Amino acid sequence: MQPSFRPLPFALAIAALAPLSVACADEDRERENLARLEHELALLTREVRAARADAPTRARIHFQYEDLARDLEMIRAGIADHLSAPRQPRPVEPLKGDYRR
Repeated sequence: MQPSFRPLPFALAIAALAPLSVACADEDRERENLARLEHELALLTREVRAARADAPTRARIHFQYEDLARDLEMIRAGIADHLSAPRQPRPVEPLKGDYRR
């Protein structure tokens, strides 16, 4: 007599593993989106610098292009730091466990 295939445990195993693949896909999609945002912020920073060069010098009120460029760079750097962070959890030092002498 051969063991019969039981669909319920198999289906439960598939259902348990499905969120893991979705989480990986979501993580990859987030990284792609953040990389695109980082690139677009770099382009935007160039546009801000070009606009600063074309700004009128005798205006009564001046737009603070340098402040805007600094803020954009800070945001871009934060995204870059996040993207360059290791994808694996940090190693944790094991506990000593023996507290008696």
